[in-house]
Amino acid sequence: MSLQDEVITFASVVNDVIQSHPDTTNVFNEFGIDACCGGAVSVQDAAVRDGADPAALLNTLNAVVAGRRHSTGAAV
Repeated sequence: MSLQDEVITFASVVNDVIQSHPDTTNVFNEFGIDACCGGAVSVQDAAVRDGADPAALLNTLNAVVAGRRHSTGAAV
């Protein structure tokens, strides 16, 4: 099953999330996540490493993927 068929989890790898859902790139940027050179780790590890709230990041990523939020931050 691909990431396109499932919900993003704390264990999802940042690079995989971006590959499956390119519109999440803005979310990682908003949260200060190094998704370029530091994207080979889980969402949880990236959030902790870069000082972001892991739960807020995960909720926002899933909202974008589900179409409940534009990657620019506007609610749908």
